[in-house]
Amino acid sequence: MKKSDIFTPIGLVLGIIMISFGIISGGGASGFLFFIDIASIVIVIGGTIAGLLTSFPLNAMKSLPKVIKQAFSVDNHDLRTLIQTFVTLSEKARREGLLALEAEIENVEDKFIKKGVLLAIDGIEPDVINDIMNAEIIAMEERHSKGRNILEKGGEIAPSWGMIGTLVGLVLMLQNLDDPASLGPNMAIAILTTLYGSLLANVFFIPMANKLALKTEQEVFYKQVIIEGVIGVQSGQNPKVLEEKLSAFLSDEEQAKAGNDEVLEQEELVTNEA
Repeated sequence: MKKSDIFTPIGLVLGIIMISFGIISGGGASGFLFFIDIASIVIVIGGTIAGLLTSFPLNAMKSLPKVIKQAFSVDNHDLRTLIQTFVTLSEKARREGLLALEAEIENVEDKFIKKGVLLAIDGIEPDVINDIMNAEIIAMEERHSKGRNILEKGGEIAPSWGMIGTLVGLVLMLQNLDDPASLGPNMAIAILTTLYGSLLANVFFIPMANKLALKTEQEVFYKQVIIEGVIGVQSGQNPKVLEEKLSAFLSDEEQAKAGNDEVLEQEELVTNEA
């Protein structure tokens, strides 16, 4: 299940606020006018788009909006709930056999869990299940990297086009040293294109790529836990043993919280019995 990641828009807005604060503190609200230059904007944004179109095929570029959208959402990877799911599956498999899990997994939303459990029901060997599911993880990483590469390349190209704009502005300025009226606009192109390129790279492209890389790492970790759970269920491991094994993937804080919850459940059970 996906939910909105508020930190991505917060980060973007905060970056813009910091830049605006620097401008206002130096020249007041009217200072914004000195930082707006259409020629510089066209050079940086147009040049970056041109560079990306040259670097990537059309199909990859069409997927860019979808890739960017991913940075504004977060997957709800609750490992404790996942572990409990496999404990439940393990208990049912030991009582009624693996075939009984076919009806049980109908209520499971995660397609990766369903695939793994169905492979176990079909009697596939654990090593083969591991290979099949890891192959899917590798394919997922490859798909994610293709979209992320566009953002990473944008982070490289934008500052470069900023430098190109700077060179253009300097050439124009040097050619018109005898015309004082043209020095200001040409200097603006020279300086602002570098600024725009750096901002586009460091406020948008690079942070977005980093966010997507982190999401991929988290998803790979989550799927690795699923593989261990599926193999544990398939091999008929004791539910308690399987729970302890999968709990090793929890952080220290999550393990401590799980222990506290278990103590509270036991106290509640004793109270109810009394």
